[in-house]
Amino acid sequence: MGGRQTVKSLFKMVDILGCFSAAEPALSVVQLAQRTGLPRTTVHRLVDSLRAAGFLEQEARGERYRLGLKLFEIGSVALANLPLYREARPFVDTLSKLSGEVVHLFVFDGAQMVFLERATDQARPSNVITTMEATPCHCTGVGKAALAFQPSETIERVIARGLRRFTPATIVDPEALRAELAATRARGYAIDECENEPDLRCIAAPIRNAAGNVFAAVSVSGPRRRIAVERTEALAEMVAAHARLISVQLGWRAAGR
Repeated sequence: MGGRQTVKSLFKMVDILGCFSAAEPALSVVQLAQRTGLPRTTVHRLVDSLRAAGFLEQEARGERYRLGLKLFEIGSVALANLPLYREARPFVDTLSKLSGEVVHLFVFDGAQMVFLERATDQARPSNVITTMEATPCHCTGVGKAALAFQPSETIERVIARGLRRFTPATIVDPEALRAELAATRARGYAIDECENEPDLRCIAAPIRNAAGNVFAAVSVSGPRRRIAVERTEALAEMVAAHARLISVQLGWRAAGR
């Protein structure tokens, strides 16, 4: 009986940790109770346990909590042992050298894209600033490249979360996004036409695991003056080829091979 109760408490703790995001980095016990549907007394008890273990940190005023550094330590170990991180790094570096542009590697977490790796051609400095956090799917090259190959239920769940506008070019209409994802599936790669950052064009391709499921994406990005429309097709072939090589390295085999 005690073991079953411990497992239930563990799942409740996971639910609490899952409430935090880049948009909401700090939450109170009341907010956590509202989001999880758990009684406030239960949340308070579990939050105390998570804080004691280093998974949560209490703000100075004591009303709200943030994810603790212990999670970052565990995440760093998980990242270092992630097959994608190990296998993709040489291809990410090579793609950056061949394209002369910034290359990003992201993983799809079911709702958004999580930053994993970045490579820059040292011969060509870049003004692109990358933060190690999650980015939306509807307005980034890597996001559309991954989302396009997900089940329709997943696509609709992402749309239901809201399509926030980041630039005048951001796709915020659900039907327009569905059409864009269909076009991405047909050509095998995605294009971010300054939809997430002004004047930044991005070309991305999906990465598959051994089972053939798309779970990540790799991209080449840079200012429009460098990644001109005339370069799009050549860069797309280059990105797609490296995405396939990474997928094969992870155990994927294309049909008929």
